[in-house]
Amino acid sequence: MSPHKQIRAFVGLGSNSSEAENMLARAREGLAGLPDLRLGAISPVYSTEPQGYADQPWFLNQVVELLPLPLWRPQSLLAAMLRLETALGRVRSPDPALRYGPRAIDADLLLFGEERCSDPACRVPHPRLVQRAFVLVPLLDIAPHIQIAGVAAAHWLSLLDYRLDGSRIFQ
Repeated sequence: MSPHKQIRAFVGLGSNSSEAENMLARAREGLAGLPDLRLGAISPVYSTEPQGYADQPWFLNQVVELLPLPLWRPQSLLAAMLRLETALGRVRSPDPALRYGPRAIDADLLLFGEERCSDPACRVPHPRLVQRAFVLVPLLDIAPHIQIAGVAAAHWLSLLDYRLDGSRIFQ
């Protein structure tokens, strides 16, 4: 048994490309291929309403659990995730109006154990995590007792105006 407590990191994946299911699968494979890290639980896939930029296709979203060895830090994991996004065809628009626009793949580091990081390039917990039903619903599927900033994720979700209809999330 390792003397280190197992870190549980959670990553939100999303895509609204015409190949969204394939993109999520490729992102999971890419994460699973990172060294010194295991893929843990994987949430169901949800179809979710776009946020912030409504004139685009709905997204497919899910959350995956990663079990990194202690040599991983939030910054190094995020850097690896950004490289994976680029390899899968993610192009970030320089137009701030399209910040939440269409994307081939999106991978957000939601939580990294109980760590808090305020580095502007790597904020953990993710700064908009508690505002997004499309992340909290699948996160609770795989980690029903998880806390965010010392508060149960289920409580954060109860504060949101959203509707779950089967595998569709409206917010």
